[in-house]
Amino acid sequence: MRLGEILDGSFNIYRRHFGLFMRLSLILVWLPTAAGIYLNLRFSGSPFELLSMFEQNIGMSIGIFVLFIVVWSACSLLLKAGTIRVISDSYLGHEPELGASLRFGTARIIPLLLVTISKGLLLFILYVAAAVVVGVMFFMGRMISAGIGGLMILAGCVGGVWFVTWVLCGYAMTTPIVVLEDLSSSFDAFGRSWELTRGARGKVAGTIVVTWLISQFLPGLVIGGISAVIGVASNESLQPVFVVFSSLLGIVLAPILPCALTLLYYDLRVRREAFDIQVLSEQLGAGIN
Repeated sequence: MRLGEILDGSFNIYRRHFGLFMRLSLILVWLPTAAGIYLNLRFSGSPFELLSMFEQNIGMSIGIFVLFIVVWSACSLLLKAGTIRVISDSYLGHEPELGASLRFGTARIIPLLLVTISKGLLLFILYVAAAVVVGVMFFMGRMISAGIGGLMILAGCVGGVWFVTWVLCGYAMTTPIVVLEDLSSSFDAFGRSWELTRGARGKVAGTIVVTWLISQFLPGLVIGGISAVIGVASNESLQPVFVVFSSLLGIVLAPILPCALTLLYYDLRVRREAFDIQVLSEQLGAGIN
């Protein structure tokens, strides 16, 4: 499938099962979303109060922050896994069910968390390595002239962004692989994703960027523009309304990107491995029904 066909298929599935996606989203992400809304409303007008609380209780603040990240990641992964199950059932011509989608995701949450944490550590290492390389390039260029040093920084930043993006696109299919494939180890998903996306990382990047622009960036831009026009920042009575509305919009649009990535995963498997629908049916049948 081309990028346009993937996007069209994603929105068609999203529209067809909108009610199920909304129930799935509300069940899984209401708690972290509510916590985010509370913190936003509580400290948006007094950020220094939040900083003071952090300084007074550093250990507890770090623990709460880590707990929030873990809970948010788990809820997000459950939503992705449930979305993948909905799309897979639709792909097979079955009627998706909320309970089956939730059980399907819950049964795979530990491998999904392990892979997600590993990807986060990998991303951190890549950023540190890229920063070190850019710094070395700058000092080497600086020894010649200030202008060369600036050019070396620019070249290093462009190269670093390209390399990090290339690696992340290579591992973009780890979530559907963990959810849908039988692996001897969850970490085998990295090798599978790398091989599956070989020669198609431009398509992966395009799918992620375009879907994110349509489902997240543009709606956020519209909300930001409306809030700026009516002066929400200076109107305390309107701030809670826009915070809640933008958070609810995020919940509504959350399944779109997993839809696109799941369709892309199937497209890559069909092209590379002549993926059979019967295989998918057997894999889902072996899971939690």
